Amino acid sequence: MDIEELRTFVELADAGGISAAALRLGVAKSIVSRRLTRLEAEMGVQLLSRTTRGAALTEAGAAFRDYAARACAEVDQARETISPTGELCGRLRIAAPLTFGPTHFAPLLAEMARRHPQLHIHTCYSDHVVNLVQEGFDCAIRVGYLQDSNLVAKYVGPIHGSAVASPDYIKAHGEPETPDDILKHQALMQGTEAWYFMDGDKTVTIRPQGRFKADNGAALVTAAAAGLGVGYLPNLIIQDHLRSGALVPIMTRYPVAPAAAYVVRPPGQHPAKKVRLLAELLIEYFETMPSIAKRP
Repeated sequence: MDIEELRTFVELADAGGISAAALRLGVAKSIVSRRLTRLEAEMGVQLLSRTTRGAALTEAGAAFRDYAARACAEVDQARETISPTGELCGRLRIAAPLTFGPTHFAPLLAEMARRHPQLHIHTCYSDHVVNLVQEGFDCAIRVGYLQDSNLVAKYVGPIHGSAVASPDYIKAHGEPETPDDILKHQALMQGTEAWYFMDGDKTVTIRPQGRFKADNGAALVTAAAAGLGVGYLPNLIIQDHLRSGALVPIMTRYPVAPAAAYVVRPPGQHPAKKVRLLAELLIEYFETMPSIAKRP
């Protein structure tokens, strides 16, 4: 049984269609179709049923999917174990934040690719929180306050943030002095998130409201500099605006609760070596580049 046929079937099962699976694998749709046909012929059973909307697992396919995924994982682990050079190979598909991901994490991923020329790294930059299993990612780099989930998370470094506003906004609307004052102001938000502030050793949680929302941190920085409201933003994307005076820190008696960066992966007994090495590189990066996490 060909391991690539098994990998292709797992991607098909998770992606729900030949086109989506081909995109994940980085191969032509015809190759995906041929691999599936050969696997079904060898198994002697139909694994996927084609529909106008894509492909759906048959009863046999649903039962076979987890066995195929475990077999692929075991083969990968075996290759890593017996490799005489420790060389990474195969594909590593990563979801990374669009906010400062291309500027701060992309160079690290490029270095990882340089060190391991047999490794194929596919990175999707988006501030949307993806479903790692359904969308076929090996892992994700996530920044912020980690939500409860069944994912396995590895802490790699701290991320500090600040509450900020433009001088024009403060002049027109006043400056909030306590976390509760935020509720009287326009908050610049990604969605309906909570904001966390420190009052000594106590964490204060605020759920602000605002009329301007964006799913990207850079857009919120622009809105804050334009005087549209109060921002709650990572320091590394507002440093230039703080230096120029376009934004100023507010509520400094109640600092923003520190967030963090994590590498998260689907649950499993053994993390892939390439995911472990990515986490190690990120830890090293945070230790040697303190400016990414420092306070203003």
